[in-house]
Amino acid sequence: MITISTFIPFTEQQLDAAKHANLAAFLEARGEQLRRSGSELEWVDHHVTIRGHNWFDQYENKGGKAIDFVRKYFDASFPEAVQMLLGQNAIIAAPMEPRKRERPEFKLPEKNDNMRRVYAYLLKQRCIDRAVLDHFVHRKLIYESDKYHNAVFVGTDEDGTARHEYPGRKATYSAGGGGSGSFGGGGSSGARLNLYSI
Repeated sequence: MITISTFIPFTEQQLDAAKHANLAAFLEARGEQLRRSGSELEWVDHHVTIRGHNWFDQYENKGGKAIDFVRKYFDASFPEAVQMLLGQNAIIAAPMEPRKRERPEFKLPEKNDNMRRVYAYLLKQRCIDRAVLDHFVHRKLIYESDKYHNAVFVGTDEDGTARHEYPGRKATYSAGGGGSGSFGGGGSSGARLNLYSI
């Protein structure tokens, strides 16, 4: 029996074939009895009319396609219903390889020619000690971006190569495997600066 955690990758052609399977042939192959009722067939003792791959339950005023029929009347899960309808043709598709996302080359934002706004913000608004700020600025781990005048915090690897930036821009990522704006992960062991709102 197929459990909820079982995933069976069906092709679009297999799903389409199962949806449009001939329900009369399906039922007759299982020994079920059908009788003609006008231009349709009726599943004996069930009050269900069948026309090709479509069905309609007269008492419940409900209908659908072949997969829904097998799920309802044969108490089957979706994968089981598709396999039952396909019968011998139920050759399962091989799982698809996950697509690898290509990332653009990691690039830090351009530096502004001065750091007046960043110094003012970090000293006055965030109350960072000037000696601490100077330490990180001289190590080139904090600077002011040219375009938006944001404070950029740079994370480096063991060799001093920039691998992260914070705050991360929408198109920015961590080149070392950590998350966007992350100083950790991917072997990064650069200087760390934690800023907390008071």
